[in-house]
Amino acid sequence: MTTIAVLGGLLGLLALRVPVAFAMAGLAVFLLLIGGFSPLIVPQSLHAATQSFVLISVPLFVMMSSILLKGGVGSDLFEAVQAWVGHWPGGLAIATVISCAIFAAISGSSVACAATIGTVAIPEMIRRGYPPRFVYGLLAAGGTLGILIPPSIPMIVYGFITEESVTQLFVAGVGPGLLLAVLFSAYSVFFAIRHKEIPRETRASSAVRRRAGLRALPAIAVAVFVFVAIYSGAATPTEAAAVGLAFALALTTLVLRTMTWAKFKEAAVEAMVTTVAVLLIVAAATAFGKAIAFYRIPQEISTFIVQNIGSAALFIAATTVILLVMGCFLEAMSMMLLMVPVLAPALRALGIDPIWFGVFFTIMIECALITPPVGLNLYVIQAIAKANLQDVAAGVWAFVGLMLVGVGALYVFPGIALYFTRV
Repeated sequence: MTTIAVLGGLLGLLALRVPVAFAMAGLAVFLLLIGGFSPLIVPQSLHAATQSFVLISVPLFVMMSSILLKGGVGSDLFEAVQAWVGHWPGGLAIATVISCAIFAAISGSSVACAATIGTVAIPEMIRRGYPPRFVYGLLAAGGTLGILIPPSIPMIVYGFITEESVTQLFVAGVGPGLLLAVLFSAYSVFFAIRHKEIPRETRASSAVRRRAGLRALPAIAVAVFVFVAIYSGAATPTEAAAVGLAFALALTTLVLRTMTWAKFKEAAVEAMVTTVAVLLIVAAATAFGKAIAFYRIPQEISTFIVQNIGSAALFIAATTVILLVMGCFLEAMSMMLLMVPVLAPALRALGIDPIWFGVFFTIMIECALITPPVGLNLYVIQAIAKANLQDVAAGVWAFVGLMLVGVGALYVFPGIALYFTRV
């Protein structure tokens, strides 16, 4: 009964549009007071949550992403990829997906990925005859690769919550991220073949390919460096983020020469706002987690799951449905911070690998980024394209279906995520 009351109270506060961080922190204080526990646990938890060495990588990756966004790196990537694959059926759409995947490997942010590539790709694709709804859906979904292909800010937070290796999570995200990119690209080819009005582009000359590729090469080198440094063990995610930020500054100021002092200030302010929002929610969720632990709510839910959901398949199916519903009302980070502490205790009992579950959970919150009415990427694409939100939302459903196909493949073939974590 206590569990239902607490969860009901939290959902009630969220329904009243109380900000997630304040809803969790306020409810934590209330639970501690009525339970006779010291409310000092809340400020202690808030302080402890922001002192994590792992979480230091969040502002570094966010700042790196903002600098690359302001430095116009996305346009160079898009032009380079378009020069190589633009003549394929649906080539412009494939170039968009590949550009999103590459920028995802640099930024770790879904919003930055959608905004950066969308600014370049949306007007170009619509001008070339692609239906607007398809374009909006493709960019909204392509942007979600930013939180699956490493570096991934939600994976950093998941590792912090569950005390799992962030490096292992990053490695596990590569295969599923590439799988989704392939699914999006294959659908783009099918869509282009089916819609004859979409023209085929002419093949770019070798000189154009070489010139575009050389201009995009430094940005790709940043992504490769960050991943190799983390995967090889040469650097922790936090150290790799710091060096990646330095590379991003060098790339935009010395190589591309697109960074100005005004753009740098804009990038710093935007990164600060995003970082404060993320860390405030993380800190509040930590305090809330401590409070509900005193009431043994996670343990009770875990026991209920183990006793009533006897198989991993049923647990994953139930979690998928719950997250799809929650994704219509909560943003991605809030879903992770609310649900992971509750579900994580049941994973071992059901024989579910927590690293695999982290990847699965990340794909599901990707769906939350593009499902109306709260999907953040929908509003990003709407703002960039100056489009009707209904048109943006109508274009994403095919890609939500492809994500669920990816989840099914991940369940049947867990090695898609776990193979390289065991090498």
